[in-house]
Amino acid sequence: MWLKLFFLLLYFLVLFVLARFFEAIVWYETGIFATQLVDPVALSFKKLKTILECRGLGYSGLPEKKDVRELVEKSGDLMEGELYSALKEEEASESVSSTNFSGEMHFYELVEDTKDGIWLVQVIANDRSPLVGKIHWEKMVKKVSRFGIRTGTFNCSSDPRYCRRRGWVRSTLIMSVPQTSTSKGKVMLKEYSGHKIEVEHIFKWITAHAASRIKTIYNVEHLKEEWNKSDQYWVKIYLFANLDQPPAFFSALSIKFTGRVEFIFVNVESWNNKSYMTDIGIYNMPSYILRTPEGIYRYGNHTGEFISLQAMDSFLRSLQPEVNDLFVLSLVLVNLMAWMDLFITQGATIKRFVVLISTLGTYNSLLIISWLPVLGFLQLPYLDSFYEYSLRLLRYSNTTTLASWVRADWMFYSSHPALFLSTYLGHGLLIDYFEKKRRRSNNDEVNANNLEWLSSLWDWYTSYLFHPIASFQNFPVDSDWDEDPDLFLERLAFPDLWLHPLIPTDYIKNLPMWRFKCLGVQSEEEMSESSQDTENDSDSDNMDTFSSSKDEFDDKQSVVHSSPGRTSHCDTEACSCANNCCQSSPCERKRRSYGSHSTSEDMEPDWLTWPAGTLHCTECVVCLENFENGCLLMGLPCGHVFHQNCIVMWLAGGRHCCPVCRWPSYKKKQPYVQQQPLSNDVPS
Repeated sequence: MWLKLFFLLLYFLVLFVLARFFEAIVWYETGIFATQLVDPVALSFKKLKTILECRGLGYSGLPEKKDVRELVEKSGDLMEGELYSALKEEEASESVSSTNFSGEMHFYELVEDTKDGIWLVQVIANDRSPLVGKIHWEKMVKKVSRFGIRTGTFNCSSDPRYCRRRGWVRSTLIMSVPQTSTSKGKVMLKEYSGHKIEVEHIFKWITAHAASRIKTIYNVEHLKEEWNKSDQYWVKIYLFANLDQPPAFFSALSIKFTGRVEFIFVNVESWNNKSYMTDIGIYNMPSYILRTPEGIYRYGNHTGEFISLQAMDSFLRSLQPEVNDLFVLSLVLVNLMAWMDLFITQGATIKRFVVLISTLGTYNSLLIISWLPVLGFLQLPYLDSFYEYSLRLLRYSNTTTLASWVRADWMFYSSHPALFLSTYLGHGLLIDYFEKKRRRSNNDEVNANNLEWLSSLWDWYTSYLFHPIASFQNFPVDSDWDEDPDLFLERLAFPDLWLHPLIPTDYIKNLPMWRFKCLGVQSEEEMSESSQDTENDSDSDNMDTFSSSKDEFDDKQSVVHSSPGRTSHCDTEACSCANNCCQSSPCERKRRSYGSHSTSEDMEPDWLTWPAGTLHCTECVVCLENFENGCLLMGLPCGHVFHQNCIVMWLAGGRHCCPVCRWPSYKKKQPYVQQQPLSNDVPS
């Protein structure tokens, strides 16, 4: 998870650097920045009308270009970035669609139950033609969709009873707006009563009703009272302008942020004395002023702060977010992080998508589960101070220059989704390349065959269906079972038609390991020095030493076989290495080869270093080689001992049993206890 988070943060850093690179290219080619102001005089009449339409100001009674230019200047400064976004939005609005309501419940669910938006619905009465024709209705849909106003058509023929109850006996236009200034309040429906069925007149009717919900100030005394008043709103945004009514985007935002931000329009058109505005820091007209408990912020002085609906919406969301905004943001980040698994996972293509689906389901489930207690905590009255300090921290951080860059990049990439997806894909392919290179350097085997991976997945699935998990079967030491029942059934099955379980190899690292040591044997260096000292000895001395060692060995073997009541360590029931124990140990051979003069007791292996429960042997039955001094040994639960390398290769090859007794190497076994002779037994 942390690796995916690191790659996601790296991807955001790449997007940030890429946006600065694009700005540098535009500046190099044209010599302008996105924050550079545009002189409206240099724009064409068509572009000026596009700017007014994006800001939501009517220009039907302004036939001259000069009047249109003055209206643009009164509504706010124009930047290069806003002009580019307006032209881009003009092209994108061609494909706007409208909703067709199927009945009362559909209408209630979308229109009357929507508390933070505006709906414009055309009602078509039974056996009547629509009030607005098809061509004009398409223009209307295109115009109002710029400001987040949703549109729809309700045909009374689909539900005539509901139309009669509402009193819709003729075709008309219905507009729904929130009735109160509280969040999630009631919705009221207003019917268009005008006689002119034109797009501009209907749009003026919509903007007039939306602007009526904004508090408007017409004189200085009212401004002083409002400026010094403290109420439940922590964030207030003022528009100081010489306009009859606020722009449509400003009115639409006031409905969208109902209960979170208070919108106030200050009409300074008829003011003679503007000294008070100078006292509170308002020097330019028009001005968008954000007032918070932390101070005053002038909107439009940083990157990406355009006079448009999208720019101001992202700005206010970052300052005063809803819980739903935070949830959507976390959902997007979690899914972007989960999709990194498609590139981090190596192997077959089907394997990548299976891991991706599993990761998406896991991450989204954990996200929803983690949000449930958060929503419960936010309802507690004791967390009001915590909520207040959190919003204050957001306001401090989101009014910085870095935050304005991030918002500008967000608007840029959201308006160019193909660029966003292509950069994400390129970033993922780079991750996939470096991950493959890293695994090849570590000699990690990656199965790139889809059929082989599906076969292994099926084996894994069937092993858990038809076999219990082997690593969880821990039999107690004092169990009455002499043998595992699964092993007994497996031996009865002939031919072996059982599905072999996939047994994890984690138990191998828990098996006992130690080094084989001999008593009284010198180190390699001392032995080499001793061998050099004895090079000048005669052949007769060597023969005497060899014969002496042989006599000592024969005496030791006779003692072993003639001792009463003593059994060999390599008992046939407990160990299959009986012949090995009867051979000369490597300690004795090492002693003879280097001419040591130790006694027979010093030639024995150091059995005290062996773990309890292991059977004493001197030969590995896997490689059929004797244990050398200093070699690494490993024991199995059954007690048999082997070379560590030999038994690890045996077990890793899928043979999870002892090479001697076939006891499962992952299961505990009651240790073998040698029978002590009874006190009344008389040795024969």
